[in-house]
Amino acid sequence: MRFRSIVLFVIAILTMSACGNGGQAATAAPVPLTDTPIPLSTLSPTPTIPLAVLIVPATLDLDTSNLYQKTVYDLAQQSGLRFQVRNEFTEADLEPGLQIVIAVSSDPGITALAAAAPQVQFLAINVPDITAGGNVSVLGNNSQSTVSAFLAGYTAALITDDYRIGMMIPKDNAGALTDLNAYANGMAYYCGVCRPLYFFNWAFPQYIEIGADEDKNNYDAYADILMMQYKVSTIYIHPDIYTEDLVTYIGTTGSSMIGTITPEQRPAGWVMTIQPDVIKAIQNAWPGLVGGQGGVTVQSPLGLADVDPILLSPGKQRLVEQTLNELQAGLINIESIP
Repeated sequence: MRFRSIVLFVIAILTMSACGNGGQAATAAPVPLTDTPIPLSTLSPTPTIPLAVLIVPATLDLDTSNLYQKTVYDLAQQSGLRFQVRNEFTEADLEPGLQIVIAVSSDPGITALAAAAPQVQFLAINVPDITAGGNVSVLGNNSQSTVSAFLAGYTAALITDDYRIGMMIPKDNAGALTDLNAYANGMAYYCGVCRPLYFFNWAFPQYIEIGADEDKNNYDAYADILMMQYKVSTIYIHPDIYTEDLVTYIGTTGSSMIGTITPEQRPAGWVMTIQPDVIKAIQNAWPGLVGGQGGVTVQSPLGLADVDPILLSPGKQRLVEQTLNELQAGLINIESIP
């Protein structure tokens, strides 16, 4: 009986202890109140990558179009810009990220586009009736005719036996006569006195003038006079005289030609074309376009195209290119015989 009372007493003590501890554990600490709002996380907008657009007509020669596309694509990649090529472009295509638009050969309405997007730099290449100003730059008509004529005379003398070279020019044209003088100076720059191996009753270069009212179908006969009567082997064709029929005919005679207009189909005897290097001009203009500098006339350096490596070997071509570089650097006096 006594043992039982002791057990009941111990159980009672343990029960009371458990109740006290449980009540203490169940009491939760109060949460302090505050008027400070908890900031919500915000998403920053993704910045738009600037865009460069090249506009080329669908009718443009495929090789030329591809060259333009590769050039502008490479420049855009180097500058961290996106690149798109379009055949057409309207004000609806303007977008906030647009930075540069280069239009080739046809006008998509550059004046209106430039006014609608003053933050965009436009470059017009071979687009008629577009003038530089504001955010519109243009590729200048930088044919440098006297430089071309001098280089043609130098090259013709370099590749022609006995320096028997000539030129076809428009009659009563002061600019053409200046080019003829530059052509002769280019010949003299290469060969000095240029004494032929065989005796002729005339000096080279020879030339022939064609009147503005002459039928172009008769140009072949003028070329015959140079080749047959004056024994000219290489002819420089002034751009005002150039026709596809003329260069095709000369190509059948075994004579060589140099010009500033690329033939639609290069005839036999075509040595090279001297023309503005538009690709180099774009590369030169690019830093200004990226930097937001517009309204300028971009001058294009001259370059060689359509080179026949048989008529103008790689070694001789290097000499011609070196002379061209010196001409454009102003190191050679075009207007006087060396």
